Amino acid sequence: MTASDWQKSSYCAQGEACIHIAADHGTVALTESGDPSGAILRATPAAWAELLRTVKETHGRG
Repeated sequence: MTASDWQKSSYCAQGEACIHIAADHGTVALTESGDPSGAILRATPAAWAELLRTVKETHGRG
């Protein structure tokens, strides 16, 4: 993936603590802005959708 493929999270805090996401050939990839070429987490679109659903359901439960 090239730098232009990555999209910055709309929920990014100030500074460099941001998550970037990219999709490529049936894979969703996540990385952090502090080291965008470092560790990259890859998931299937179904696994990514499940993660988002779970985060949304548990948001605010502390």
